[in-house]
Amino acid sequence: MMFTRSNPAAAGRGLRAHRALLACLVSAALAGCMVGPDYVRPAVDHGAGFKATGWELADPSMASRPKGSWWEIYDDALLDDLMRRVDVSNLNIAQAEAKYRQAIALLASATAPLMPSVSASGSANRTGGSATSAVGVVSSTGVTTYGATGQVSWTIDIWGAVRRNMESQQANMDALAASIGGARLTAQSTLALTYMQLRIVDERARVFASAVASYERALTLTQNKYEAGVVGMGDVAVARTQLQSTRAQLIDTQQQRAVLENAIAVLLGVPPSQLSIAPAPFALKAPVVPVVLPARLLQQRPDIASAERLTAAANAQIGVATAAWFPSLTLNASGGYRSNDYLNWFAFPSQFWALGPILAQTIFDGGARQALIDQNRALFDGAVATYRLTVLQALQQVENALVQLRVYEQEEKVQWEAVLSAREAVRLLKNQYDQGIVDYLSVAVLENTALNNENSYLTLLGNRLAASVQLIVALGGGWTVDDIRKLDRSGKYVPDPGDPLTTE
Repeated sequence: MMFTRSNPAAAGRGLRAHRALLACLVSAALAGCMVGPDYVRPAVDHGAGFKATGWELADPSMASRPKGSWWEIYDDALLDDLMRRVDVSNLNIAQAEAKYRQAIALLASATAPLMPSVSASGSANRTGGSATSAVGVVSSTGVTTYGATGQVSWTIDIWGAVRRNMESQQANMDALAASIGGARLTAQSTLALTYMQLRIVDERARVFASAVASYERALTLTQNKYEAGVVGMGDVAVARTQLQSTRAQLIDTQQQRAVLENAIAVLLGVPPSQLSIAPAPFALKAPVVPVVLPARLLQQRPDIASAERLTAAANAQIGVATAAWFPSLTLNASGGYRSNDYLNWFAFPSQFWALGPILAQTIFDGGARQALIDQNRALFDGAVATYRLTVLQALQQVENALVQLRVYEQEEKVQWEAVLSAREAVRLLKNQYDQGIVDYLSVAVLENTALNNENSYLTLLGNRLAASVQLIVALGGGWTVDDIRKLDRSGKYVPDPGDPLTTE
C-alpha cells in the first residue's frame, strides 16, 4: 500500500498520519521477538580429573604457572627473542588475523539491515515527437523533464532474522578471534619444538666430535702398536672403520641442523638465507608444568573456544531460516521535485512524495523454507558433535602429555645410569687393551655401545622437552577465552594494564 500526495492540505494530514504509523511500527519492531532456539552451550562430559596422577595442580596465584610468555620457563634468551619475532612475522598468524578482519566486516554488513537505506537520484530527460496538421504541415515537438528524487526504505526486523544473523556473525567473529590464539600457539609451539631439536642436534654433534677426537687418538695409538709389532693389522682396520663411521655421523648432523634452522626461518617469515643460529652449549631443562582441572581446560584452549562459538553461530542460523516463514514488513518513502521548467525545478508546485508500508509473504515454495531449517538444524548438530569431539581430544592430549612426561623422566634417569656404566666399562676395557689382554675389536664394540647410549639419552632428553611443550600447548599455553575480547580490529592482542598475559 502506497500513499501519494494530492494537495498540500491532504499532504499535511497524510504526513502526520504516517508519522504516527511509523512510530507505531518502530515500537513494534523494537519489541519484536526473535524466532528460533536461544543458544545454550552443549553439555560435555569432561570428567572431574585426569587419569594420570602425581602432578601439581595449578593455582592462579602460582608465579611458576605458564602464562602468555610460557616459553620463558625454559630460561633461554635466544628462544625468547625468536618468540617475539614469530609473534610479529609468522605468516600463519597473519592469515588468521586477516580472516578476523574479514569477520569484523561481515558483522558490520549483517548489522546494516537494521538501519534504513537512503538513496537519491537526479535526472534530465528530453522527449519529442512529430505531428501533421490538417493542412499537411509537419511539426516536431519536444519536452524536457527535470527530476530529483530521494528514497528511504526500511525492512523492519520483526521476527529477528537480522538480529539472529548478527548473533551468528558475532559468534563467527569470536571463533576466528580464538583461531588467532590457536594459530599463535601453534606457531610458538612449533618454534619451541624445532629450536629444541636444533639444540639436541648441536649436543649430538658435540658428542660425535668428542668421539671422533678420541677415535683419532685411538687409531694413532693402534697404528703405533702395529708398527711395533704388538697388534695385528685387524686392530688398525677396526680403529679406522670406527673413526670413519663416526665422522659420517658427525657430518650428517650438519644437514639435520640446516633443515631445522631453515624451518625456524620460515616460522619467522624470512628467507632461510637471512637466518643463522650459532651453536651453543646445551642448557635446556624440562620444567615442572602445573596442570589444571578438566573444567578449567575448556576456558584455556583456543580450539575448544572456537568450536563452541561455531556451535553458537550454527544455532543462530536456525532462527534466520525460521524467520522466512513469517511475513516481512517494509516501509518505503520517497519524495522530490519534477518539472518541465529548469528554473522552477525545485519550486513548491513541482514537489511530490509517496509513503507507505509493504507487507510480503511467501505462500508456497515447495518446501524450500522447511528444508533450509532442517539443513541448519543438521549443521548445528554437526557443530555440537565437533565441539564435544574437540573437548575429548583436548583431554586426550593432556593425558598423553602427562604420561609421556612421567615415563620420559623415569626413562631418562635410567638411561643416564646406562651412559655412566658404559663409560666406566670403556675405561676398564681400554686399560686391558693397553695391557694387551684384549684386542681392539672388543674396545670398539664397547665404545660404540657407549656412544649409542649417549645418543639414546639425548633422544630421551629431546622427547622429554617436547612432551613438556606439548603439555603446555594441551593446557592452552596461557590463553583464555577472555583474550577474545582483547583484540583490536587488526587482530592484534591488546592486554589490559598489568595483565599477566602481556608479552612485551
